[in-house]
Amino acid sequence: MSVCVGLSVLLLLLGPGPLWACGPGRGGHRVKTPRKLTPLVFMQHIPNMSENTLGASGLAEGKITRQDPRFAELEPNYNSEIIYRDEEGTGADRLMTERLKEKVNTLAISVMNQWPGVKLRVTEGWQEEGILHTQREILHYEGRAVDITTSDRDRSKLGMLARLAVEAGFDWVHYESKSHIHCSVKSESSHSAKSGGCFTADTTVVTSDGHRLPLAELQVGQQVLTFDPQTGRTQYSEVLLWLDRDPDEDRLFVEISTEGGRRLAVTPNHLLLVRRPHGPQAVYAGNVEKGDELLGLDSSSMTSDAVVSVRAVRRRGVFAPLTTAGTLVVDGVGASCYAVVASHPLAHAVFAPFRLLSNAQHAARALWSSAFGGAAVDARSTPPQPVGVHWYAQGLYWVAQRVLPQGMLS
Repeated sequence: MSVCVGLSVLLLLLGPGPLWACGPGRGGHRVKTPRKLTPLVFMQHIPNMSENTLGASGLAEGKITRQDPRFAELEPNYNSEIIYRDEEGTGADRLMTERLKEKVNTLAISVMNQWPGVKLRVTEGWQEEGILHTQREILHYEGRAVDITTSDRDRSKLGMLARLAVEAGFDWVHYESKSHIHCSVKSESSHSAKSGGCFTADTTVVTSDGHRLPLAELQVGQQVLTFDPQTGRTQYSEVLLWLDRDPDEDRLFVEISTEGGRRLAVTPNHLLLVRRPHGPQAVYAGNVEKGDELLGLDSSSMTSDAVVSVRAVRRRGVFAPLTTAGTLVVDGVGASCYAVVASHPLAHAVFAPFRLLSNAQHAARALWSSAFGGAAVDARSTPPQPVGVHWYAQGLYWVAQRVLPQGMLS
């Protein structure tokens, strides 16, 4: 029953969608016409956000050398329809991640179709030597970026080449130079982490008795410090369940440090509350940048705390509790309990069945206590802690992938 209610809420909140769109033909079907491709202009990049954010290619994870275990993940690309400059003479430009290789090969076909007789030319791929001068270059050192042009080196083609790269599925495309286009992709680990958003084992919450407790020791049913996103006022709320919990899982986290000395490690697709002129807005942790203002705990309310640095770290253990309020104060920072779907209100609404169930259980216990005394209630044993993603969360994400617009999913 709770699944049906949750899914019904999800569909109702979405409102009329493409399936009910007006148009000629049965069921709103319209004949598709070829879309005209518009070249990018000099210095334009798509998407219109920083390269090292979740909505683009994600945070840098560290330079890969030939001695690094991750070097085995780089694959040589021997596609004969691609020309490599290979100025080092080592074949390094051919080495790339599996995802980058897929996009480069797709683009090579598009280039030949757009300009018969012309091939894609890679001028820079994986970098193994030299000094890192800019943050953009770091993805070259990870095998996640290429600089490209065409085999005829016709600069008038660069704008359209950039557009073809966008269509080929690169996660970030930048017409950054009058001699080449820069393209990059997300890491393989960022895709494997889509199942949920979590905090680390040593991330702390404040319990109703005033103690600071690491999530690894938190139990369902405990009261922890949360807050109201609209008013910013803090409150204690019950932990209803674990959306995800696995003490042994190794995962990539975003470590965010603030001006007030707070430091929080969270998965890139988890929602954090960022201060905006019209009120707090939930954004993916992987999209938080230096200068953004997170909500930080100040006495009995939340205040602004500017971000001073963001970096990628790997940690063992993932923990994601769900509270009645749908929020948490973790390591002094205000966060949503939800991830993957880019809407805190929507995610909170579809978990309403668990709040209703919790209220019903409390009412039943109160009735039992008043009728028979509290002994039976007090004798309840602590249930074993679960491991893995909660079944309800998995089901909702499965539905969201098939119903929500792609822009609302990480």
